[in-house]
Amino acid sequence: MPRKTLNLGILAHVDAGKTTLTERLLYAAGVIDTVGTVDAGTTRTDTLALERQRGITIKSAVVSFEIAGTTVNLIDTPGHPDFIAEVERVLSLLDGAVLVISAVEGVQPQTRVLMRALRRLRVPTLLFVNKIDRAGADAGRVLEAIRGRLTTAIIPMGTTDEPGTRAARFRPYGFDDPAFRTALTEGLAERDDSLLAAYVENELAVTDGRLRADLAAQTRRSLVHPVFLGSAITGEGVAALMTGLAELLPAEAGDPEGAVSGRVFKIDRGPAGEKIAYVRMFAGTVQLRQRLRIETAGGGDVEAKATGISVPEHGEWVRHSRLVAGEIGRLWGLNGVRIGDTIGQPPPTGGQWRFAPPTMETVVAPVRPADGGALRGALARLAEQDPLINVRADDTGREISVSLYGEVQKEVIQATLATEFGIDVTFHETTIICVERPVDRGEAVEVLNTESNPFHATIGLRVEPGPQDSGIEFRMGVDPQSMPMYVYKNADIFADHMAQYVRRTLREGRFGWQVTDCVVTMIDCSYSLADGPPSRRGPLSTPADFRNLTPIVLMRAIEQAGTVVCEPMLRVSLEIPVWAISAVLTALGRLGAAVKHQSLRGDLTTIEVVAPAARVPDLQRRLPGLTGGEGVLESTLDGYRPVRGEFTTRPRTTVDPRNRERYLLSLTRQGARG
Repeated sequence: MPRKTLNLGILAHVDAGKTTLTERLLYAAGVIDTVGTVDAGTTRTDTLALERQRGITIKSAVVSFEIAGTTVNLIDTPGHPDFIAEVERVLSLLDGAVLVISAVEGVQPQTRVLMRALRRLRVPTLLFVNKIDRAGADAGRVLEAIRGRLTTAIIPMGTTDEPGTRAARFRPYGFDDPAFRTALTEGLAERDDSLLAAYVENELAVTDGRLRADLAAQTRRSLVHPVFLGSAITGEGVAALMTGLAELLPAEAGDPEGAVSGRVFKIDRGPAGEKIAYVRMFAGTVQLRQRLRIETAGGGDVEAKATGISVPEHGEWVRHSRLVAGEIGRLWGLNGVRIGDTIGQPPPTGGQWRFAPPTMETVVAPVRPADGGALRGALARLAEQDPLINVRADDTGREISVSLYGEVQKEVIQATLATEFGIDVTFHETTIICVERPVDRGEAVEVLNTESNPFHATIGLRVEPGPQDSGIEFRMGVDPQSMPMYVYKNADIFADHMAQYVRRTLREGRFGWQVTDCVVTMIDCSYSLADGPPSRRGPLSTPADFRNLTPIVLMRAIEQAGTVVCEPMLRVSLEIPVWAISAVLTALGRLGAAVKHQSLRGDLTTIEVVAPAARVPDLQRRLPGLTGGEGVLESTLDGYRPVRGEFTTRPRTTVDPRNRERYLLSLTRQGARG
């Protein structure tokens, strides 16, 4: 019989104690003999040198333990906003979560961000108010802050004795406590009409069993959030929390006989440099050496063989012959896989991750020029582990850029390159990532067997502006008989390849930025056969002819159409204390932000604005001072608008096809016609 598995996330604002709680849970479950500490750098899940040095979690880590016959795969996630993408990736995989809140600092800015994400994704969540033994701990104040700033749908599961001292204790409520029974019944009845009716008709008819079952059911549906209190350092309250994990969160056995369905959420490398894919299995079973269909996050299917499997058991990764539904495991042999790829069938939850792509980038340079080649390889490895880190090198290969969320992420990259790869680097000033949009229509054609065209193909392309935020649309506007079917097999395959050539070319427009929001139509096409027609008995056309001619034609059409450089705009949601409204609105006005909506809830107000992405980092830096550290800022991409005034250009990573002589020379050097 398949064992039950609970994939559990631990989330918190920085320094609320989630990594310490992870250690305490492992100790209580008998996985480790001593509790590691963040300060000493001895925790099981913070394995990166920078994590130990700074006392923060950067990469998600998985460790396993048992509670009452259920395997808990505990995922310790980052709390810093620069790593919110790592958090969001994990949230889509969870069966349940524990949100840790400090009994001293209370509900902090990132706590509110994380709770909103958990509620949006309907992840069943328990709250753990930590540090009740610390001076200044005030459980009552924190519970009121939770109701006012997170959610009113909470069920306190106990109280504290002697808070703020090393003797602090968590005293669980019992079902024989009249006050607790009344509060619990009323809280659950708000969302259960049948329980309300039974309670009104005869209070005594509502049994302990009914209350326990309803509490578990509503918790698993993310309707209510039980609150436990304790201290991860002393272990107080952790036993009650573990009981809550087993009884209140959904642990399922999964369907090992179903169609294989899993998702890659993390990529690592082994000692020999081999790729290791972390996979959450939703259904089915993966057997050792089984060939798997992988649907890539960017579209398309590939096949790979699972040459190795390991699963977490009792704090260690153990080699297994299979990975079954409900489990998290590591797979070897999936060399082309990337984060976000689907193994087999798409997961039933869909699980589209919701976070804005990075809008900033910076040039990274090795302190020792001789490290240039090693730096490119190291950055490629880091980009593999985080798909939102995009690495670019200019056409000389000497200037390398990486995309970023924030300054802490830059520090992490710098430290990782130094400690893991032995490469010391410096960074240039951070800049904003723009795009280009066509202004008008442009057309260009290169005809087969003409003096100006060295390729054995005819290509004609038309570029037109598309709807805003529509991306790139490619259309075929030529007769299928003019397409080289002897190479591409059918019209759909040829169209797919041409679309790839077009999109690859549009990565860099007239000013070096990606060209988007356009429609590209193929308006002319012909090919060459050695014994004619339609050619004049020219050499046989090959895919390389179409692939290498496309940039020349398309960039001529882009040049004719013209493009405008557009900067990213962010929709920013600010949650601030009411008393800070005036100062924040003044700052927003100076930054050129347009206020779209404003609402009030208790002592907090929410302001939604649209602002240039280039100005938002300044707002983030100033917000703590404007709000006494109470301000929360969340942002999502809101599209692009034309840059007003001067704009920056971006160095190309490839030779510009508009310089035909240099472009053709680069192809010769690459042996591209071979």
